[in-house]
Amino acid sequence: MNDTAPRRIWLCADDYGLSDGVNRAILDLIERGRLNATSVMMVTPAIGRDAAAALQASVAKNPRCAIGLHVTLTAPFRPLTLHFRPLDGDMFLPFQKLLRAGMLRRLDAELVHAEVLAQLDAFRELFGRVPDYVDGHQHAQLFPQVRDGFLRAVKQRAPEAWVRQGGLNLPLTQRITGLKTLVLDVLSTQFRSKAARLGLRYNPTFAGAYDFTTEPDFGPLMAQFLNGLPEGGLVMCHPGFVDETLRSLDPLTTQREKEHAYLASDDFPALLALNNVTLG
Repeated sequence: MNDTAPRRIWLCADDYGLSDGVNRAILDLIERGRLNATSVMMVTPAIGRDAAAALQASVAKNPRCAIGLHVTLTAPFRPLTLHFRPLDGDMFLPFQKLLRAGMLRRLDAELVHAEVLAQLDAFRELFGRVPDYVDGHQHAQLFPQVRDGFLRAVKQRAPEAWVRQGGLNLPLTQRITGLKTLVLDVLSTQFRSKAARLGLRYNPTFAGAYDFTTEPDFGPLMAQFLNGLPEGGLVMCHPGFVDETLRSLDPLTTQREKEHAYLASDDFPALLALNNVTLG
C-alpha cells in the first residue's frame, strides 16, 4: 500500500474550438473528471459564445479544471491581425516552414507579439477573464523568434498565467526517447530560460508527444507518460470525435477517438491509482 500523497499532474486536452466533435469529446471528459485542463483555439470554426458557455458550464462541474489559450500560428488557420507576415496565401505558414523561418531568423517577433496579444484579447472578450495558462498549437510557442513575441505578450496581458514548455527537464542521458521528444526538449531549453527571466511560471516537465500517424494503443502510451512524472508535470492529449470539419482541418482524426475512449474507460482511473497520480 502506498502511503505517500498522490502527485497532482495536469492532463491537458488541446484544440478546444477546432470542431464540434472535438469540443463534445473534451466536454464529456471534463465532466467525468478525466481532464483538468483544456486549451482553447481562438481562430477556429467551432469557437464562439455557445462553445465558450458550454466549456464554462462543464468546468463548473469540475472546478479544478483550468482553461488555457492555445495560441495558433500555423496553417490552415488565419491570423487575427491584419499585417501578420509571413503568410502562405492568407493563412499562417505550415509548422515546418514556420520553424525553419525562426531558425533562420526570418521572422518578426513584433508581428508575433501583436498576433498573440490579439488572441489573448479575443480569449478575454469571450470568457470574461484571462486564461489560466497559455500554450501553442503544434508547439509553435517554442520556436526561435516566435517564443520572444509569445512570452512578451503573455507577460503583458496575463502575467499570472503559466506557460507550457515541452521539455523533460532531465539529464541528457534520460532525455533521448525519440526524435520528436528530443526536438521539443531542445527547443524548450531557451523557452524556459526566457520565461524565467520574465518571471513567468511554467510546467516542470512535459509528456504526451508520440507519432500520431501510427495510431498506437493509447493505454500503454499513457502508462509511459505517467511513469515518474513529477508533481505539476503535464501530459498533452487530443481527444475528439471525428466530423467533417475536423477532417478538413487536421490530419489527426481517428486517433482522437481512441484517446477519448481510453480516457473515458475504467482503465484510466486505475492507471492513475497505480501510479499514485491524481487530477484532483
